[in-house]
Amino acid sequence: MLIVSDTTPIISFIKIGELDLLEDMYGEIILPEAVFKELTNNPSMSREAKIVKESSFLKVKKIENEFAVKLLQKQLNLGAGESEAIVLADILKADLLIIDERKARGIAKNMEINISGTLGILVEAKRQKKVGKLKSLLDCLLSNNIRISKKLYK
Repeated sequence: MLIVSDTTPIISFIKIGELDLLEDMYGEIILPEAVFKELTNNPSMSREAKIVKESSFLKVKKIENEFAVKLLQKQLNLGAGESEAIVLADILKADLLIIDERKARGIAKNMEINISGTLGILVEAKRQKKVGKLKSLLDCLLSNNIRISKKLYK
């Protein structure tokens, strides 16, 4: 399986201590350079940066089509990581793009890119019996300032 991820899902799985779950479910995960930089260049996230740098299943790939990335950023007002993740998933014909931000998800869907987010992966992991209770993981996300709508939480 070819999997591309945006920044927020990686952070979310680190915060709940379940980054290895992504490796268990998908094997290698490809991060665009902008996502890797977002994960590793923020001084307030030095613990998370260390985990990302030491995770052998997270692979970084440079985007060659900078025009497409800039188009998403300027015309659709997406961040660098989201834009690169969408473009990379499209170019590589990824099996899955892991992305949480609503606007970016909508754009990826319109481009016919298969998407899932943090919660979708947790639900699938529960279905596969790879995690226990979802409520405790959701509560952990909330306690780490990861936003979840009330509707999704229920």
